Order: sequence, then structure tokens, then C-alpha cells
Amino acid sequence: MQAQTQQAFTQEMALARQAYQAKSYAVSFARLERAHILGQRYFYPHLITHAWMLRVGLRTRRWREVFGQLLRLLAVVPGFLFGWVPIGNTGGANVSALRPMPIPEDLKAAVPNQHARPERRARVLAWLVIGLLLLLATTVSV
Repeated sequence: MQAQTQQAFTQEMALARQAYQAKSYAVSFARLERAHILGQRYFYPHLITHAWMLRVGLRTRRWREVFGQLLRLLAVVPGFLFGWVPIGNTGGANVSALRPMPIPEDLKAAVPNQHARPERRARVLAWLVIGLLLLLATTVSV
């Protein structure tokens, strides 16, 4: 993750946690949506953002959000492996998980180039590991 993106993501997550601790759940969720825009192209930040959105949904008993976040948590892995994310998507269950959205003006400088493929090496390594595991599984069962 680029330094500017990392810094902005870390700041949004810190503000989301502060709001959560202050029981300002709407503010916390809004900060998590901004963090999602920044981190959705990277495996761990994307996963953490959805885990926190799930946490807010559980705390506020917004069951549609809880269900939506559970589905999105499951989709993080294939989304990462295939390198596809809808740029600008805020990550909440109130919007389609597949819908690209405009990036807020104040975040544009921190969002990586839309056409760049961050974490390409990690994605290739993950596919190699999956391939090796499948190869070993078929070899062992024979």
C-alpha cells in the first residue's frame, strides 16, 4: 500500500474506532466507509474494514447490515484473488457490493490509480499456493 494511502486508511480507522468507543455508531460507520474506499484493494485492510462494519452492525442490531457484512467478508478472498473491486464502493450493505461509486474529493489523492493492480505479487503467490495444494491433494489421494 502506498504511504499516502496507508496514512489516510490508518487515520480513518482510528477515527472509526474513537467514534465506536464513544458510542457514535453512525459516525464510526461513516469513517469505516471512507476506510473501505481506501483499503478495498488490499487484502488485510479490506478484511478489517468489513469486520469492523460487522461489529457496528451487531452493536446497533442492524441485521441487514450484519448479513451484508457476513457476505462481504466471504467475498474478500475471491475479490482479492481475482483482483476485482468496485472502485469507490463504500462497503455497506445499503449499496450493491458490485457497484463502483464516485470517490470523495478529499480522498482522491490517497486512492491508488484505478488501473493499477496493487498486491499483484501477493495475489500471484496466493494462486501458486492454491495450485500447489491442489496438486498435492491429487497426488496424495492417488
